[in-house]
Amino acid sequence: MAVMQTKGEKAFSVFNYIFLGGFALLCLFPFLHVIAQSLSSQRAIVSGEVIFLPIETTFLAYKEVLMDQHFLRAFGVSVARTVVGTFINVFLTCLMAYPLSKTYIKGRGIILFMVVFTMLFSGGMIPTYLVVRETGLLNTFWAYIIPTAISAFNLIIVKNFFQSVPAELEESAKMDGASNIGILFKIVIPLSMPVIATIGLFHAVFHWNSFFDAVLYVNDRSLYPLQVYLRELIQFDQSEINLRDNFEQQLLANESLKAAALISSTLPILIVYPFLQKYFVKGVMLGSVKG
Repeated sequence: MAVMQTKGEKAFSVFNYIFLGGFALLCLFPFLHVIAQSLSSQRAIVSGEVIFLPIETTFLAYKEVLMDQHFLRAFGVSVARTVVGTFINVFLTCLMAYPLSKTYIKGRGIILFMVVFTMLFSGGMIPTYLVVRETGLLNTFWAYIIPTAISAFNLIIVKNFFQSVPAELEESAKMDGASNIGILFKIVIPLSMPVIATIGLFHAVFHWNSFFDAVLYVNDRSLYPLQVYLRELIQFDQSEINLRDNFEQQLLANESLKAAALISSTLPILIVYPFLQKYFVKGVMLGSVKG
């Protein structure tokens, strides 16, 4: 049965919708401006006519960016890092969170204290660099993966969610002869897909957007991720970017190339997000409240 709203409640609802809608548009406008620049001609961009809609629409900027070998190589590195890194992050987090969710395990409190301690105090940039160097990870792909293999924050979220799984299910599985690993992968993880999807999204966005670790640990340009490519593209002049040399490219505005590269690098993670959005709020709330 629908509940009747008072005039004050209706007025507040209208104001709330207008305010939140306006705020959403403010967040969307910069993105629309970049899209418009990426699709506009050099003359329209230089003359300042481009705001939210493309002027003299052209796809030349996307053609040039997508045919640039540096962009394609950096894109491949970012995709590989996101896929491999997210899988390792989620896999190791589940392996560590499951035993920590069991109150009867000895030493659990000490390990949890050490995990929480790392959230408050870190070794710092220089000690971390020294550890990466001494373990032979400099100028390797694994410098992106191993130093951030487990996040303390995500570990605690998953641990709390695992504690909400009914113990009776695990006891029944043990009576049927299932091992702890079997229980984890056949019962606990399938029931915990909301939190798995949530931390998977956290880690995927982190890996896709990261560039500082590449600047610190990697000198080999063939291992640079997409974000470092974009950083160089924004900082350097168009003449320093290795794109095809033809007459049309010379007429291309540098801002259009930058905008096309930014949109091309943003779309993959935007495409993935809607598929995981339904798990997002549920996973965070249950993982942070229960337990």
